Amino acid sequence: MLSRKTITAILAVAVFTVTAGFGQSLEDNWNDFLHYTKIGRFDLAKGYAQAVLDSNPDPVELLTLSEANRAGLAILERVVDLAPDPDLVEVSRKVLDIVEQGKFLRRSDPKIIIEEIERLTRTERGWLIAVKRLRNAGEYSIPFMLDAITDDSRKEEWKDIKRALPEIGRDGIRPLVAALQSDDTALKAEIIKALGGISYPQALGYLKFVMEKDASAELRALAAQSIRRINPESLNVPAAPLFYRLAESYYYHAESLQPAEDADFGNIWFWDIVGKRLLREKVDRSYFNELMAMRACEWALKADPSFGWAIGLWQAAYFKAESAGVAIPNYFGPGHADAMTYATTAGPEYLHQALGRAIKDNNAYVALGAIEALATTAGEKSLLYRIGTAQPLVVALSFNDKAVKYSAAIAIAAAGPTERFAESKLVVANLARAIAEPGENADLANEWVTEEYAVRAAKVMLKLGQARNRVINLSAAQTAVINATRDSRADIQMLSGQVLAYLTSPDAQRAIAAMALDENNAMDVRITAFNSLATSAKFNANLLDAVTVNAVYTLVSSPQADPALRSAAARAYGSLNLPSQKVKDLILDQSKS
Repeated sequence: MLSRKTITAILAVAVFTVTAGFGQSLEDNWNDFLHYTKIGRFDLAKGYAQAVLDSNPDPVELLTLSEANRAGLAILERVVDLAPDPDLVEVSRKVLDIVEQGKFLRRSDPKIIIEEIERLTRTERGWLIAVKRLRNAGEYSIPFMLDAITDDSRKEEWKDIKRALPEIGRDGIRPLVAALQSDDTALKAEIIKALGGISYPQALGYLKFVMEKDASAELRALAAQSIRRINPESLNVPAAPLFYRLAESYYYHAESLQPAEDADFGNIWFWDIVGKRLLREKVDRSYFNELMAMRACEWALKADPSFGWAIGLWQAAYFKAESAGVAIPNYFGPGHADAMTYATTAGPEYLHQALGRAIKDNNAYVALGAIEALATTAGEKSLLYRIGTAQPLVVALSFNDKAVKYSAAIAIAAAGPTERFAESKLVVANLARAIAEPGENADLANEWVTEEYAVRAAKVMLKLGQARNRVINLSAAQTAVINATRDSRADIQMLSGQVLAYLTSPDAQRAIAAMALDENNAMDVRITAFNSLATSAKFNANLLDAVTVNAVYTLVSSPQADPALRSAAARAYGSLNLPSQKVKDLILDQSKS
């Protein structure tokens, strides 16, 4: 039997051996990481994974190692998916992220791309190898290939490069269609043919735009040929709806349009008219699709300025892009307006399109932006606009997001509707919920709202009351408004009393009086409440019980009361138009004769 001292020595040697292993080469640490992961020794695997990370490895070198042991890499990916050990999963993900970075660096390396373009002209086998690698480089290969076929000193290479251009495949479409803005007819011809060779519908709108707008008969004919190769039916469809379809595909994140997975950004391509070459702008993946949807909508409007549906989709895409919480890209330029500025400039028709889409998609951010813009600019007729049989703003009253429901109710109420509609009860119900105590609406934070919803709802109810609106029946919100007179927020208390002044109800008037008489309320709350009581009395006469009337009288007749409070109480008392006995008593009580 081994002694305790011997066991301790053996363990120390084992620990030393493993620890020493972490100082090995990147290849050794990588292989040991995979080995111990494979045999289930996750404790040791984690150590070697951390050693890989600590060595700050070259991503391309790590990628090369992963490609040399694809079975081991598959095991590692499976470990991440199955999550047998949380700590191992965490370090494994970090290692895999570096592998992905290596993929991106290798395929986007300009030096490698240029070498492969030169290889195209050597032998047929070299052409095939080069095409495979250029296809892997995808969109990054296009600028260099276009540069080459516009360089007169490389004419002997043009044939092989042009033959290779459509072989880049779908990933090359975005830079190719951007380059169609070139004024070089020969270059545009090669791009149009390449797009036909790629044969993917993403290019249809751009090709149809050439057919409709380009001055060159040759280019128009080539564009028609390429469209026939992709989808002959599109020859009968104008460019604007083709762009609109593309925009919707981006808006809904069609899988076929996504940027490569090996980078945390996407590229948006532009044609530099001065430099006569392609430029790219890196943008965050979180809103890449929305930005591309906006660009496709812009092309739809260039094709047909009357194609209004593109405006509604563009607006929805801009709101959706902003919801990512990332700064707008540099290509927008300094001083570029935010989505709300465009929304308040847009007509109600386009905002309703954006709102209808947001409701269908259950997108609260876009819906809220559209509603807030409508509330700022639209009147009753515009707010109750129909798209087909649906009224988007009315539908929003039943949306599953409080902010959207409340904003919709406030927008409709603020317009002061004069024509009855079935959902008017929903307007009142949402306004009533909006003035609840903060704890009941704690989830309402959003960037559109400059005031609390309770204040906005109370103000719009007051406006309805003052206008004696016959469509929105505020009496249905009476209980909520009465409760709000006891709110913790003074402004809500005061507004609630002012709203109650326009309700013909004993309970409403008594709630105002109770707020005015409550010594626990702030002085400005009490004075405002007495003013509201005076308003209520003018419209509804006296609805108070004798006890409350006597309490008001006692305050009016008290020399110790605050002068401003006493004066407000006196105005309210006088407005009640009570029998003269009390006024006589008040006069005689102060008499000194």
